[in-house]
Amino acid sequence: MRRPLLLLSTTAALATLTAWSAYVAPPTTAAPRATATAAAADWNTDLAAAAYAANPAAVTASGSENGSSGPGAAVDGAAGTRWSSDFSDGAWLRVDLGATLRIDHVTLDWEAAYGKQYALEVSKNGTDWQPFYTEDAGTGGSVTAHTYPQEVTGRYVRLRGIERATPYGYSLYAFKVYGGAPAPASTTRANLALHHPAYSNNYQHAGNSPAFVTDGGRPADLKGDQSRWSSDWNADRWVSVDLGATSTVDTVDLYWEAAYAVDYEVQLSDDNRTWRTVYRPSAAEVAARRADVKAPGDAAGRHDTVTLPTPATGRYVRMLGKERRSFYNPAPATAQFGYSLYEFEVWGTGGSAAAAYPALPGEQSGAYRTTFFDDFTGAALDRAKWRVVRTGQEMGPVNGESQAYVDSTDTVRTQNGNLVLAAKYCKGCTQAGGGTYDFTSGRIDTHTKLDFTYGKVSARMKLPVGDGFWPAFWLLGSDVDDPSVSWPASGETDIMENIGYGDWTSSALHGPGYSADGNIGALQHYPAGGRADQWHTYGVEWTPTEMRFTVDDQLVQRTTRTKLESTRGQWVFGHQQYLILNLALGGAYPAGWNKVTQPYWGLPQSSVDAIARGGVQAEVDWVRVEQKG
Repeated sequence: MRRPLLLLSTTAALATLTAWSAYVAPPTTAAPRATATAAAADWNTDLAAAAYAANPAAVTASGSENGSSGPGAAVDGAAGTRWSSDFSDGAWLRVDLGATLRIDHVTLDWEAAYGKQYALEVSKNGTDWQPFYTEDAGTGGSVTAHTYPQEVTGRYVRLRGIERATPYGYSLYAFKVYGGAPAPASTTRANLALHHPAYSNNYQHAGNSPAFVTDGGRPADLKGDQSRWSSDWNADRWVSVDLGATSTVDTVDLYWEAAYAVDYEVQLSDDNRTWRTVYRPSAAEVAARRADVKAPGDAAGRHDTVTLPTPATGRYVRMLGKERRSFYNPAPATAQFGYSLYEFEVWGTGGSAAAAYPALPGEQSGAYRTTFFDDFTGAALDRAKWRVVRTGQEMGPVNGESQAYVDSTDTVRTQNGNLVLAAKYCKGCTQAGGGTYDFTSGRIDTHTKLDFTYGKVSARMKLPVGDGFWPAFWLLGSDVDDPSVSWPASGETDIMENIGYGDWTSSALHGPGYSADGNIGALQHYPAGGRADQWHTYGVEWTPTEMRFTVDDQLVQRTTRTKLESTRGQWVFGHQQYLILNLALGGAYPAGWNKVTQPYWGLPQSSVDAIARGGVQAEVDWVRVEQKG
């Protein structure tokens, strides 16, 4: 529901960053050595193709359609060849990489006979398999499954079919595997971070996760959108590396894209909680970096070699950003992107290849019990449970909507055992937050009264039908107002949205890399001629591993954490959210469908007339939250 417009979209920022020039600034401090700047030669090597080239028997399958479509055709690097399986749902393709490696991502290029359901799995012995990506609604094409933040190490990688999308077998043009061997413990000086676990407090999307800063990869000219971590537009961002064991560190190499840190700290930790700063640029260096303000098309990447005055010890090393670089975009206003780092090398002795990402949270145990319920049978809204939200007080205008939210029984009231959120029209009658509004409406939430993590959330609702009427039932991350987090990093769960159409509603998730129009969502049409202005129950089951959206207890959208993080971005639903019910009028979402621009964005004259006549309202019979434990 909450879709603020960003000054520069992720896509636009990436396109701009890709165009930056190749100039590489000198290091902050010199440290002559031949080995420290050598990038791993195989960072962008397809490990499956390399294994096949070394030994064609390394690639096997459960079967093939014919002799010309054997398993090797999926890994031979030729664009026109393909593996085509036998005609069975359980067909599989397997590659033996020859050694235990950390898998960063796998790319599948499907032919027309694709998998509707399938799993990507890893094994250390070729017998015991662990899935790291499961597809339950495949559409073919090219699919890249990133493994971050899962621990995916093994010698064997397998595609295992579950259900075919066509009567034919599975058909793959390419099965590509990327990753490398984690740096082992070393008594001689080495880059201890190579292929080790990396973390950050924020990243833009799955293709720019922290895992890229230890993959050994960087463009030679330090430009282009490849093999890099990038944060959102916030100065308070960090990226760290787990060396696996206590190490002695003498040098850190940071290979920046043009969006480098003007000021930052290099820190070490023994426990990943308490950090010691071992390096920060001098005031003069910071001033020089700050003065290097260029338009994005003229800006350049940078290589910082940080040689510590005295070697320091610790297991974890991180770069803590303090100030971002500025750009003229457009002149004379300055704009700042996030931080963008190609590679994070940590030089010294010690370490351990045993460093691993922690296991992801599993399902909760126990039975569900009701922890919150309101059936709105009281004479007025229960303010011990709900907060009435006002434009200009608890929130500002968003999404180009036309209404002001006000605290009035005209817009928020209980009536006949239901909550009523009503729209009102009065030309120029409402002043709120420095603006003048022709419409008022109602919005309530449970922030500071009920903030919770995980559970079944449901409501029985009846919605108004008419172009641009935008009722919603949703959850928002409780840290949304923290400026170091904000939206969409806070997470947003849209259980039900309707924009005035009588035959469908939608559900959606918003987070870093999948927000606004790029959300992860689904439309549902009512069966048997049902309509939005009839009573229906809308719900979500929110667990540590997935979101399951329902309408009248029928599943309409399922999104798992592993699929979301593999293909879209960071899962930001492991912390508290709160309930919201509102009735918006016009704005970005309705306008995107009805294309109305006059007399209000997304709200045609017919809908204005309906509001003026009265009776445009969303009704809520009850709201329930059930939790385990």
